[in-house]
Amino acid sequence: MYRQRILFVIQALDRSGAEKQLALLASNLPRSEFDVEVAVLTRGGEFEFDLLSAGVRYHLIGKRFKIDPFAFFRLKRIMRQFQPDIVHTWLFAGNSYGRLAAILCGVKGIIAGERCVDLWKSGYQFLIDKFLGRWTDFIVTNSCGVKDFYAQHGLPPEKFVIIPNAVITPENNFSNNNNDNNNNNSGGGIIPFSREEFLCRLGVNDSAPVGGYVPVNNPDYDFDRETYFSVSNESLLRRQPYIIGIVSRLWAQKRVTDALWVFESLRFLDLHFHAVVIGDGPERDMLLRYRDEWGLSDCVHFLGHCNNVIQMIPNFDLLLNFSAYEGQSNSILEAMSFGVPVIATDIPGNNELVVNGETGILIPDTGNDFRKLRRNFVREILTLLENEQLRTKMGIAAKKRVTEHFNLKKMIEQHITLYNSLNK
Repeated sequence: MYRQRILFVIQALDRSGAEKQLALLASNLPRSEFDVEVAVLTRGGEFEFDLLSAGVRYHLIGKRFKIDPFAFFRLKRIMRQFQPDIVHTWLFAGNSYGRLAAILCGVKGIIAGERCVDLWKSGYQFLIDKFLGRWTDFIVTNSCGVKDFYAQHGLPPEKFVIIPNAVITPENNFSNNNNDNNNNNSGGGIIPFSREEFLCRLGVNDSAPVGGYVPVNNPDYDFDRETYFSVSNESLLRRQPYIIGIVSRLWAQKRVTDALWVFESLRFLDLHFHAVVIGDGPERDMLLRYRDEWGLSDCVHFLGHCNNVIQMIPNFDLLLNFSAYEGQSNSILEAMSFGVPVIATDIPGNNELVVNGETGILIPDTGNDFRKLRRNFVREILTLLENEQLRTKMGIAAKKRVTEHFNLKKMIEQHITLYNSLNK
């Protein structure tokens, strides 16, 4: 039986959203139907192991400059050797190098991947997208918001195919069964941390911090507890520490600085909590400095990149997402899959995952009114923490939504249908 040859092209294999979805797709396409290879332009990363475990060959191109003709020639050589039926490219660098090489190599099927609302792109980058779009059969994206964004910038909407992100469900993450491809990408046999073990790993205990915290970041606080608490709920303050999670790249788009303001407010209200920030990025040093200057080092923990995120998430009481723009957040999907309610900004991408009031809370994006945005987050955090029954109800609904609409099997089947449509 003939197997279609698929070559994926991407900038890097960093631990990030698009890279994770590529690894899931490449590792789980049925080998009886597809021969899969991956070309990585600049550097490998943590998803190399997933590809190797699944028996997927990948090529490290070694691109060193923004415009690197030597890397482009190496990519063309790989294409001529592999002779793919379809080249599926991901993100701007992968889309640019990969599509141009595929055109010159006469590849029959060309698919591009746009995964985010890329506000950083300038005019010349959109011109490249539109130029290469003439030879592109389909543009795969993960949300209506990304499709609408690129349609507004001149890309033909009829070429877009929306295939939502997928997440491996906890049943697969914590089972001992491998998937049909006999690889370990599902994380079989992983055991989640107990709450006590997780707090121990953070180096903290259950004792509440001493009250009387004085805000450093914003000395002109004009509110008291009654501003936020629906009732005078002293029992909320006496409970074991709540664990609030953020899983995010640390850069401006994610607005983690606003999260620190929120945590400072919660500390001022004497809430017993630990905030766990998982991820890394260019703002890390600045955020650590703010945290320490604002006296939050005992309750806000920056863990950097972690390979065991799925062992931590089940311990979260809430997951927060402050993003100004998204494609479709993997961290939100993962939290929902574990039954963790999410509080997130109401932006395209987020509002296709979180059903407001049912699986979590969506906070209206107030633009430059950051004070209002932060206060809204504080209010909704306390509302959910006060109501354990509501949190449980939202968690059950969130898990059901992910299982029905964002499962790995469905994502793979949609890509198979797309690939087969190019070979009719």
